[in-house]
Amino acid sequence: MMNQSAAIDIGYRARPMEKQREEELVIRACAGDGEAFGQLYENLIDRVYRYVYFRVSDEQIAEDLTSKVFLKAWEHLPRFNRGSSPFIAWLYTIAHNMVVDHYRTFKQTAHLDEISSLPASDPLPDEQHDSHYDAQRLRSALQKLTDTQREVVTMKMIDGMSTEEIAGRLGKSAGAIRALQMRGLQALARILEEEWV
Repeated sequence: MMNQSAAIDIGYRARPMEKQREEELVIRACAGDGEAFGQLYENLIDRVYRYVYFRVSDEQIAEDLTSKVFLKAWEHLPRFNRGSSPFIAWLYTIAHNMVVDHYRTFKQTAHLDEISSLPASDPLPDEQHDSHYDAQRLRSALQKLTDTQREVVTMKMIDGMSTEEIAGRLGKSAGAIRALQMRGLQALARILEEEWV
């Protein structure tokens, strides 16, 4: 699906024409057009994957959960209310619920003997290792923000959501979201700078 370096790319911004095309695809998909849903899948899978990946930190689990998000979306497409929120916001809600369910049912545990038996050979290539380290560093820094700041920064910078989409999802004004984003990014910059010292 995508490698870790792609997972930390800053999100996508829909142009007006793309947005109009996306709305047309949603209308067709809601009417049962599988091809239209397939095009929505192709257009939005990277955004949903990034959303999930930064919450589970595992490529395989992120890929699995992303697939389940689109399967659930297809199954529940008649329930999607087009006027209430953008299609991507609905997918993010499904993804959020999938991640919550994942953590409820899956406890990540590893015994010391399992860790020590992992092969020491076959290291990651430098570039892949650096990308993995950058993603881990960013994830760690994000955890030091307040819950609301982390959510806003993640939705904006990683998931590529607009300020209005975030405001709708969190039930806050666009001004409040901009203020949270600014404070979150300032805090994130301080945290990352302190780690380099």
